[in-house]
Amino acid sequence: MHEAPANPDKLYVAAFPYADDVLALPVEDIPQTVKWYSGAFGFREVERREQPQPTVIMERDDVRLGFAINGGDASQDGAAILVNNIRRTRDELEAKGIKTANWRVDERDGQKLQVFFVVAPDGLCFYFHQPLEEARV
Repeated sequence: MHEAPANPDKLYVAAFPYADDVLALPVEDIPQTVKWYSGAFGFREVERREQPQPTVIMERDDVRLGFAINGGDASQDGAAILVNNIRRTRDELEAKGIKTANWRVDERDGQKLQVFFVVAPDGLCFYFHQPLEEARV
């Protein structure tokens, strides 16, 4: 499904959208979005624009997520985030008070993945995953 990370020093490897665009995830409040994703996921703001709709692009380890006030339903959207150390990712989030759920093994396209989910306060769902043969569980 997803390739092994090129740089083991970077925790976040890639992000894939559930719906249309990982750079246009629907939110209702840009300042609150920046605050939460900076604190929770360790992302930093790298771009902000007002047209065609208010949008902020955030980045961590060269992985970008974008959040836009676009009228979309956050409860029906989110992203799958490939990481290079699933245990460290979960521990880091939980240390910040972020609730993680469904620590389990999934199988996709014949590949086993160690996974867990985070539902952000804005309703977006994030599927953190790592190929099991690479996972440090």
